[in-house]
Amino acid sequence: MSPPELRLGVNVDHVATVRQARGAPYPDPVEAALIAAHAGAHSITVHLREDRRHIQDHDVQRLLAVSKVPVNLEMAVTDEMVAIARRLKPAYVCLVPEKREERTTEGGLDIAGQLPRIRAVCDALADAGIVTSLFVDPDPQQLEACIASGAPHLEIHTGRYADAAHFETAAAEFVVIDQFAKLAHQAGIEVHAGHGLNLHNVAAVAGIAEIVELNIGHAIVARALMVGIGEAVREMAAEMRKGRG
Repeated sequence: MSPPELRLGVNVDHVATVRQARGAPYPDPVEAALIAAHAGAHSITVHLREDRRHIQDHDVQRLLAVSKVPVNLEMAVTDEMVAIARRLKPAYVCLVPEKREERTTEGGLDIAGQLPRIRAVCDALADAGIVTSLFVDPDPQQLEACIASGAPHLEIHTGRYADAAHFETAAAEFVVIDQFAKLAHQAGIEVHAGHGLNLHNVAAVAGIAEIVELNIGHAIVARALMVGIGEAVREMAAEMRKGRG
């Protein structure tokens, strides 16, 4: 039996980063999202950070109004963000850790350390008709907590694999991701993955049959500076298909 289709979610945060660098009205992350979807993206991800360093509230509102593909809202586990999500009702929410001083999300969310809070937020989002995913490191303790939280999806943080300086280290991290994905799938959780994936390292992760979605942003936006966002999405999708076999 062939593995299920592997979906590509495109994160357009860093289109907004370029815009915010000048305080200009362009480039527009919503326009980029529409182009990405037309090129084959299955969903669009935006991270509405507490400091609003790139994506703004109006970006999320406009995107939800015009997107023909599902929108995945990444957000911290705060009362403000839960209220925004419940009001705007994106198809998906991915709960992520967030620190003001970090350049990008540095690791997975500690589900085990705040399980009652995570469970309450998952319930509140589910009551609003929103499907929740948890962004986690591939750690068995975190998997147990994800199962207990009731969240139907999780996203494996692939940063340690993607950032590994040596082949041996990357290979070891890949084994951890592969084993974690299989355990999560066996537990009945839909498995996604992302962070640091690019054209050079995505194929191996794409080959893990239990993973059904990859969420990729920086590599696609960076490549888009050279070839345009539509072509960057098509290139990434092609590399994912190679890995899927």
